[in-house]
Amino acid sequence: MPTLSVALVVVLVVSASVGTIGVAPLDSFKIILGHLVPGMPWMSDGSLSVVQDNAVWQFRLPRSLLAALTGAALALAGALMQAVVHNSLAEPYILGVSAGAGVGAVSFIVLGIGVSSLGIGASAFVGAVFATAAVYLLARKGGRIAPQRLILVGVALGSLFSAITSYLTISTDAQNVYSIMFFLLGSVSAATMDHLLLPTVALCVVGLLAALRARALNALLIGDEAAGSLGVNVNRLRSSLLVAAALLTGSVVAVSGGIGFVGLIVPHVARIIVGSDHRRMLPVAVLAGAVFLATCDLLARTLAAPAEIPLGVLTALIGAPFFLWLLRRDRADGVGVGR
Repeated sequence: MPTLSVALVVVLVVSASVGTIGVAPLDSFKIILGHLVPGMPWMSDGSLSVVQDNAVWQFRLPRSLLAALTGAALALAGALMQAVVHNSLAEPYILGVSAGAGVGAVSFIVLGIGVSSLGIGASAFVGAVFATAAVYLLARKGGRIAPQRLILVGVALGSLFSAITSYLTISTDAQNVYSIMFFLLGSVSAATMDHLLLPTVALCVVGLLAALRARALNALLIGDEAAGSLGVNVNRLRSSLLVAAALLTGSVVAVSGGIGFVGLIVPHVARIIVGSDHRRMLPVAVLAGAVFLATCDLLARTLAAPAEIPLGVLTALIGAPFFLWLLRRDRADGVGVGR
């Protein structure tokens, strides 16, 4: 964890340094520290220009922080879903939450239907909440939620929501298509400090809930019956954590768009590093997800500069080959990859 924490700080500082306006990494660090700790002498001695300060604090740092928060949230959501669904291929979008958010955002862009006072992000979150509620209600049978039924309902509703999004996209005016694709492929380029509030609150709340239920999650590793014999209310645990993970996913999709593979591969990497004990694995997954997506955002805006690669495209290009490599590892089967 200390290594990942240092890596995250380094990535954020380097990311704040890279751009059209050149800022040395040390100067970027001084600007960030100067805003966090008032009274630093270099903020008023003329060694740092206003342009450099605005570039780092107003534009680059918010997008890097949003990328890190999104990666951390998706990794945590993926880890929780893989544990409670007993499926190593489960990830945040398997329940159709992302597709529901897409319907909300596209409906706002094309039809003007949504939370007009707050824009695309709020409409996307409403769509994600609706998708979560629909999956939860349809997956319940006899007062219980079966993992396989949950996945099947999520896949079916995800396909339905994606079909609605596709229809709205091809039936709208050409000028709306770019906005739709920009959201669906994922990006943090328009991030401001205000965009950080919702994912930060959601990550803290769900992270605390996951920490409190870590021992119960460990019990689930040996099966529902065994966990029940240890005093775990399996149905309540599964319901609460799945809803929490889905809403966490919705909170980041609302501000970052659809970014795949993070919630799939990062939890597996965390298990390979520290094992399956959720008391250690979940914090590592959160930090690793933050480092991974913050690094991807840095690459997204530098590899094809001045153009920018959508984050969802880059994470798929990196994540798919990496996950296939994980499947070939000898230790993969021991931590749940490839089962």
